[in-house]
Amino acid sequence: MARAILKFIRLSPTKARLIAREVQGMNAEYAIASLEFTPNKAAGIISKVIASAVANSGLEPENAVITSARVDNGPVLKRFTPRARGSASPKHKPTAHIMIEVAAAEKGDK
Repeated sequence: MARAILKFIRLSPTKARLIAREVQGMNAEYAIASLEFTPNKAAGIISKVIASAVANSGLEPENAVITSARVDNGPVLKRFTPRARGSASPKHKPTAHIMIEVAAAEKGDK
């Protein structure tokens, strides 16, 4: 089993988790192909992390299965936007930590 971790990515963890749940348990090659056509910022980033995990394992993508896809909360960047009458309103810019674990596929898994 091998894994790849991408930390402090400027992406909302809740939005990234939606994509990570779809991919979990999938064949790595099939997951990368399906994420290529998903119109979401998180899809492109998770696809790259899957490719990195497969490369770390030394397996071919068709022989690898995604055993775990986890998205954790990172630190939140807090910024302020000026508003009327000298006040300000906060803006929260979330970050995420993405972890993908890959293992060799069983003979029956495809």
